[in-house]
Amino acid sequence: MIQQSLYFIETHLDEDIGLEEVASEALLSPYHYHRVFRNEVGMTVVDYIRNRRMSYASVALRSTDAGILDISLACGFESQEAFTRAFRKIYGMPPGRFRKLFDLKVFTGKTRGGELHMDQKSTVKGWMLTGSHPQSYEMGIDPAEVHQGKASGYLKAVTPMESNEFATMMQQFKADKYVGKRMKLSGFVKTERVDGFCGLWMRVDNNVQDVLQFDNMHDRPITGTQPWNQYSIVLDVPEDSAVISFGVILNGKGKVWVDSFRFEEVDPNTPLTHMATEYEMADEPMNLSFEE
Repeated sequence: MIQQSLYFIETHLDEDIGLEEVASEALLSPYHYHRVFRNEVGMTVVDYIRNRRMSYASVALRSTDAGILDISLACGFESQEAFTRAFRKIYGMPPGRFRKLFDLKVFTGKTRGGELHMDQKSTVKGWMLTGSHPQSYEMGIDPAEVHQGKASGYLKAVTPMESNEFATMMQQFKADKYVGKRMKLSGFVKTERVDGFCGLWMRVDNNVQDVLQFDNMHDRPITGTQPWNQYSIVLDVPEDSAVISFGVILNGKGKVWVDSFRFEEVDPNTPLTHMATEYEMADEPMNLSFEE
């Protein structure tokens, strides 16, 4: 329901929408929907819509010559003054100063898409590029495609490849603080011409690298071209856990952007998304004559 609502918001950001319109689309009362949305997304519907419009405004300020008044009106503000107050609250500076500091034209090393290129020797702080064929992919930071804030991360295929090739932009950390807890990884994802599949993934391993919990959204893949939407994974962190890994995986051709990740403990009653990584062993030999 929340994913359907976020899709509705993304495709109607240029219209006059608010809590009542989004709640009506979800067939819920505004009061109940407000609680559900805030619990799942981490902010109210009104704040989410405002932040998304501010993200569009920040990109317009950096990549176009449109006037600040025109941008403010396009974002649904009645005046430039109201827009400036809202923009300063999120970005800590007025839009005019933001434009001078973060003009895309002053960035070096950007690709034709506007993103900041990261080759195999470069890094995005905290993230690494790996997979079956990492040399066929590129990861980096894109200030021209933002969900919230000043930039998003991206992973894209850069060379022709077989359908079974994949790469992941990922990170790892110790499981110590989360042992015995049920953890939820959520993040916003946008895709462009993904012909295989992509999705968030998360894995919990023990000290000898046995997989204890795992999910890569293979049973609910993101394909094709999709607007920003939120996806999540819920796994337990068993007592003998040592390492937690997570990231975004891209299989085949295409491009994926990720932003606004959250990693948080959830109620034990929250359903797991864990994919079985082991099989049930039989009690005795079977079908020894191959007749069944």
